[in-house]
Amino acid sequence: MAVFSYLNGFLASIGRSTLALLASIGRLTIFTGVTLSHMVRGPFYMRELGQQLLRIGYFSLPVVGLTTLFTGGALALQIYAGGARFNAESVVPAIVAIGMVRELGPVLAGLMVAGRVASSIAAEIGTMRVTEQIDALITLSTNPMKYLVVPRVVAATLVMPLLVIVGNTIGIMGGYLVGVARLGFNPATYIQNTVDFLTIGDMTSGLIKAAAFGFILGLMGCYNGYYSGRGAQGVGQATTNAVVSASVLILSVNYMLTELLFPA
Repeated sequence: MAVFSYLNGFLASIGRSTLALLASIGRLTIFTGVTLSHMVRGPFYMRELGQQLLRIGYFSLPVVGLTTLFTGGALALQIYAGGARFNAESVVPAIVAIGMVRELGPVLAGLMVAGRVASSIAAEIGTMRVTEQIDALITLSTNPMKYLVVPRVVAATLVMPLLVIVGNTIGIMGGYLVGVARLGFNPATYIQNTVDFLTIGDMTSGLIKAAAFGFILGLMGCYNGYYSGRGAQGVGQATTNAVVSASVLILSVNYMLTELLFPA
């Protein structure tokens, strides 16, 4: 009997976890659908949108720039070390550029901005939920989805491609600096190889990924903050969940978009 009781409790815990997961997926799906519907219907709060563009975009430039700069330099060193085994050191400029534009630029920018912005959005909206400011908005006949969620999601979606363009440029510049100063490449040759091997498709794919990542991190920050638990512990949990869920979704969506844009 003890064995059956233990087995029954184990299966019940699996069932509860599965139902909770399905409920969360359903709630997120509904939240996403409502957000998308409000994005195409007025009223639009342009002042709030402008503030979020500044917060998410401009103030994220330092962290994105520094991350991509050092990543581009480290990538050049690693590719040179690997290429030297096959007498293929000349591929460094091309692979640094393609790697930054296709993969590392969008993914690193997405993860850095998710850590900075998704957590901030979740904490802000979660605090408003705890202090009943969201209920006050409803009392004042202001739709909280339109006023709080839509400007943040739209701003993140619009500004991420611009951040990725800046990050890609700085990352390629980091590879250039290391290649010229540390590895002995000719400056003109390095730049020419970079330009010759980059295509419009490479750059377009990176910008598509960036927009998708911006939507994800904005949505996850708003979703976790909007459904935050009560008290300081609930806000802290919402902040953690926003960063973790946004990061995991960015990495998984990155793989799916890579499969779609660059089929084998």
